[in-house]
Amino acid sequence: MPLDLPAAHAAATIRESFTRVRGDSERLIKPLTPEDCMIQSMPEASPAKWNLAHTSWFFETFILKSHAAGYRPYHNDFGYLFNSYYNQIGERHPRAERGMLSRPSLEDVLSYRAHVDEAVVRLLERADDETLAAIAPLIVLGCAHEEQHQELLLTDLQHGLYQNALMPAVYKYDNDDLVEAPALDWREMEGGVCNIGWEGEGFSFDNEGPRHKVYLHPFELSNRPVTNAEFIAFIEDGGYQNPVHWLSDAWDVVNKEEWQCPLYWRKADDGWRQYSLFGEAPVNPHAPVCHVSFYEADAYASWAGVRLPTEFEWEAAASLFPLKGRFLQNGSPRRPAPAEGDDKLVQLFGDVWEWTASPYIAYPGFAPPAGAVGEYNGKFMSGQMVLKGGSCATPEGHLRVSYRNFFYPWMRWQFSGFRLARDCK
Repeated sequence: MPLDLPAAHAAATIRESFTRVRGDSERLIKPLTPEDCMIQSMPEASPAKWNLAHTSWFFETFILKSHAAGYRPYHNDFGYLFNSYYNQIGERHPRAERGMLSRPSLEDVLSYRAHVDEAVVRLLERADDETLAAIAPLIVLGCAHEEQHQELLLTDLQHGLYQNALMPAVYKYDNDDLVEAPALDWREMEGGVCNIGWEGEGFSFDNEGPRHKVYLHPFELSNRPVTNAEFIAFIEDGGYQNPVHWLSDAWDVVNKEEWQCPLYWRKADDGWRQYSLFGEAPVNPHAPVCHVSFYEADAYASWAGVRLPTEFEWEAAASLFPLKGRFLQNGSPRRPAPAEGDDKLVQLFGDVWEWTASPYIAYPGFAPPAGAVGEYNGKFMSGQMVLKGGSCATPEGHLRVSYRNFFYPWMRWQFSGFRLARDCK
C-alpha cells in the first residue's frame, strides 16, 4: 500500500490518473439502463450503482474529510450506505441488501461522483508540499481501489444479467477469436531460492510484500491455461460425478449446488453454450476455460494426474516474462481469447485469473498499515486461495507480477481459470 511513496509524485500526474480512472468507470455503464445498475443477484455481488458510489465514498472518507478544509459531504447518510467493510469507520448498510437501494438514483450517484471529483481536483490544485505528501499515496490507493471495482462491476453485472431469461448482450464485440490455441506442453523451471513479493518504487498493495525468499523444487508449468475443449473432456468423462477427483469440501459443494459444468455454461442441442456480457454464444473450444472455482480447477488437475502451481511457482516463472496480455482497456470490456503460442509460457497475464494451490496468508514480516485503511487486505487472510495474473476484466496497467488476488475456493463468478503444474521427474 502506497503509504510511503515520495511526495515527488506531481499533482498534475496524480490528477491525470485520477481523472482517467474515474472516467473509465463511467464509460463501463454507458450501455446500461438505470435498472441494470441496481440489480444484485447474490450477497457476494453488488449493484453497479453501488460500486460507483462506494469508490467515491473511499475518496471522500480517506482523503477529503481528512485533508480538504471546509469540505462538505454530498450526503450525510452516504457514509452508512456505501461503506463496505471498514469497521473503524462506522456502521454500514447490510451487504446482502445493497440491491434494495432504489434511492439514491443512478443520477444522484453520478452527481455524487462529480461532487467528489471536483473536490479532489481542487484539493490537488491547492495542495502545498506537505499536504501533497499526505494525500498523494491515498489518491494512488484510491485509484487502484477503483480499478478493482471496475472488474467487480463487470463480474457482478454479468452474474446479475445471467439470471435474466433474455440473456441480454450489453456490450458489442467485433472479434470472433478464431485463433487455435497451441497444444498443451510443459516448460521446466529450475527452482532454487527465489525472491517473491513486491520491492521497488511505485504502487503496490500491502499484501504483496514484504519481499522474501522461498525455496522451490524443480517443477514444470503448462505452457498455457487449460482450454474449454480440455475441460469439456473432463465433463464428458464424468468428472463432476466422480468423487475420487474432488476434495471433501468440494464434493459437498458439487452435490449441494448440483454443478455439472462451469458457471454460465449450458448444454444445448448444438453443443455447449456460454453466457457473457456480449450475449450467449457457442463455447469457444480454444479459449481458456473461465468461471471455474478453485475446487473445479483442483479436481481437473487431479483427473489429469497433475496439480495446480503454488503462487510462488507461478510468480517465479512469470517474472521471467514481460507483463503484457489481454486486459480491460479504456473502459471497454473484453472476453477471454485463445492463447497465441510460441515455445515459451504464454497467456500468463490477462484473459483469466489463474487459481493457485496457495492459501491467502500473510508473507513473513507483513504488518497492515495503521488506521482504518489497514483493513483493506490483512483481515481477509483466512480460508481463501490466491489467484495470479489478471484477467480480461482487469484494467490495463493495474497488475504486477507480485499481485495477489484472493477468493474463497467455491467462488466462480470472477474471470477465473487455471494452468497446470507437475513435479520434475
